[in-house]
Amino acid sequence: MDHSDYSKAIAREWILSNGLGGYASSTVIGANTRKYHGLLIASLKPPVERRVLLSSLDEELITQKETFRLAVHRYPDAIYPRGNDILTDFYMEPFPTFLYNAGGMTIKKQIMMPHGLNSTVTRYHISNPSGKKGFFRIMPLVNNRSVHHMTRSDELTFMQEVLPGKISLECENGSFSLYSDMGYRADEHWYYNFEYDTELLRGYPHREDNFNPGHFDLEIKGRDASCFIVASTEPDEKWDWKRIQELFDNGQRRLEGLAGKGMADDPFLKKLVLAGDSFIVDRRSTGSKSVIAGYHWFGDWGRDTMISLPGLTLVSGRYDDARSILSTFAAHCKEGLIPNLFPEQDSGSPAYNTVDASLWFVHAAGRYMDYTDDTGFIKIIWPTIESILENYRKGTAYAIRMDEDGLIEHAGQLTWMDAKIGDLEVTPRKGKACEINALWYNALMYAGKMGESIGIDVSALRKDAKLVKESFRELFWNEKKKCLYDCIPGSGEVMDYEKDSSVRPNQILAVSLPHTMLSAYMEKNIFDVVTEELLTPYGLRTLSPFDKRYKGSYAGNPEERDCAYHNGTVWPWLLGPYVTACRKVCRDTPELKEKLRSLLHMIEEHMDEACIGTISEVFDGDMPHRPGGCVSQAWSVAEIMRCYAEDILAE
Repeated sequence: MDHSDYSKAIAREWILSNGLGGYASSTVIGANTRKYHGLLIASLKPPVERRVLLSSLDEELITQKETFRLAVHRYPDAIYPRGNDILTDFYMEPFPTFLYNAGGMTIKKQIMMPHGLNSTVTRYHISNPSGKKGFFRIMPLVNNRSVHHMTRSDELTFMQEVLPGKISLECENGSFSLYSDMGYRADEHWYYNFEYDTELLRGYPHREDNFNPGHFDLEIKGRDASCFIVASTEPDEKWDWKRIQELFDNGQRRLEGLAGKGMADDPFLKKLVLAGDSFIVDRRSTGSKSVIAGYHWFGDWGRDTMISLPGLTLVSGRYDDARSILSTFAAHCKEGLIPNLFPEQDSGSPAYNTVDASLWFVHAAGRYMDYTDDTGFIKIIWPTIESILENYRKGTAYAIRMDEDGLIEHAGQLTWMDAKIGDLEVTPRKGKACEINALWYNALMYAGKMGESIGIDVSALRKDAKLVKESFRELFWNEKKKCLYDCIPGSGEVMDYEKDSSVRPNQILAVSLPHTMLSAYMEKNIFDVVTEELLTPYGLRTLSPFDKRYKGSYAGNPEERDCAYHNGTVWPWLLGPYVTACRKVCRDTPELKEKLRSLLHMIEEHMDEACIGTISEVFDGDMPHRPGGCVSQAWSVAEIMRCYAEDILAE
């Protein structure tokens, strides 16, 4: 790839994670284009309170005749320096690796994050065939801010302490350290007016300042030279070349071990397993595991976690992690609701404004039992399952309750289509949403199966499920369009057939879930309508393009994007239910599996195009389906991995 084209090069990004919610991320030319980019974003109270500490490393190769600058930055009306002009290659396996040719020398730069540490390690190897003399200089650009905000020079004051091999940097927001085997000279400067292209495009503030405390220097004498620099919040870590090599070796072995769990002989599945690992994180407040919904800005959300759990943990054999994740959310169940999200600040309280997260929890528990037959763990979480079902029956917060017809009704903005602009509900779905009631039936049936396995009387669950099935078939079927109504009124409300006959992808769950209510005729017709109106190579549209409310481009400022978010924008995670539904309603043949494998081809290519090695949150509804949203989304990866393993690879 020609990296000299700045605009094309910044479209490709990379990300590393550390299992704590922290990460390192930038573009393939090292130019930060987001406020979320940086080489050390530490999670100070895992997996939240994420702070940008090391923004970038500005390297210079200084020879007798010339100075070559490796960094790339955008300033107002200028891109400087232009290290992308001497960048010859970038690749991600097993770690982000940059190769530069300058002054007759080759510089290899590799970046890694040790799992479980808020640390980023960067090592350099300089090949100098002619043996010419020179210096290699690194100028760290640092900060100490939330990932969601930006800094100007008058907002922070840094104090530095220089020790052998260590520079401690402290400001009013906290402290961290830089470690290196290079010589160091304190020489403090602020660099002003960095511009972040993507923030500008997204309609956000896009300029900030970063602090340079000084520079590290390495004298180049022979044909080879090496050095390292570490940014870390860890107080007692020792850093030397032996440790650096061990960390790279251990990191590579860990990744190879993960791929082994996921049938490493299949390259696509290997990519998915490695991508999926980045989302499984420690939650310090519970001492257990959780799931980051997406990088760079999401925390651990209940709905996203439970949808992602089968793909991230069960397919790859990470059953201990599955139990730990379920335990995290079970511990916070309140009046039958598991958290919609945990707070970004550790001192806050979880939010419970979701109608489907608890139902997805029961589904995830059921899938866990399908894979493991672990009735011992089901006994442990049974009180949570029982609380969910009982509270949904009698009624709980946010007007969530079972109506006389057995169906669940709820207030607005509680489903996954929850975008809001001020007080305006972009996709109003108050009442009885089709996927909520498909999940409700699935939860009743799964609870019946799990309860029976541990000796619980489940006759009442079976009775409720029968009523739900009868009502769902009668009230949700749209005979005119041969598919399901997306949302029908709650008790005492009147159906607006024009508004509520919109064709949306939520109905595919009524076909794909393990326990469903519809006839074969209904399921096949739903599948056909979804295929004709919603299917794209990257996922399902959230609204039919034949609908007057359809928005084909997810772009512009926050309000413009929110209008499109669930009104036409494509979501890759929905390919998972779609593929599963296809296996269910179509004749199961080797040719069908090959067709489904071909369906995922563009997603596989995408994993080498946007944020390398992972899958974006959304795509435009219109061609060419430009990626957008989070660069790396948990349920995008998880549901593609689940359907690929279960519906395509499995015999």
